[in-house]
Amino acid sequence: MNQNAKATGGTGPSHRSVEIGVIGVVALLGLIAIVGSLKVGIGWGAEGPRAGFFPFYCGLIVVIASAVNLVNALRAENDGSLFAEWGQLRQVMSVVIPTAIYVFAIPYLGIYVCSAILIAGFMIWLGRYPVHTAVAVALAMPIVTFLMFEIWFLVPLPKGPLESMLGY
Repeated sequence: MNQNAKATGGTGPSHRSVEIGVIGVVALLGLIAIVGSLKVGIGWGAEGPRAGFFPFYCGLIVVIASAVNLVNALRAENDGSLFAEWGQLRQVMSVVIPTAIYVFAIPYLGIYVCSAILIAGFMIWLGRYPVHTAVAVALAMPIVTFLMFEIWFLVPLPKGPLESMLGY
């Protein structure tokens, strides 16, 4: 057990392992940009640079920077410091996972329905609000958002099947 884990009484991933993991994810994103750019072309056409020209070089810079960061992370002394305890990471994931599901569901259900579900879920599950309070707020917020964006600002937001049934 490392020094920080002894002090807090918990365990979790080390700072170094998380840093290397993030470097890997960022490098993967850079590689994806490079591969996608190569598919659409990175050279010059008659009209100027092709669609993949700029993203290719951005991806290349990201991969090179990731390589430099990886070398620095591996050369640095590993003090075994704790990034976070597993309980703390579970708390973070209790917000990140539902929010990610919310984002992925918006194209299918629309932003208003997804927002109502997310608000109610967070209020009941994490906030421990009474169900009637959570439902009232979860219904009121999308209505207020609809009025503000769709009616006042004339900015359409993603809609789903419910809004289609209501004629919007």
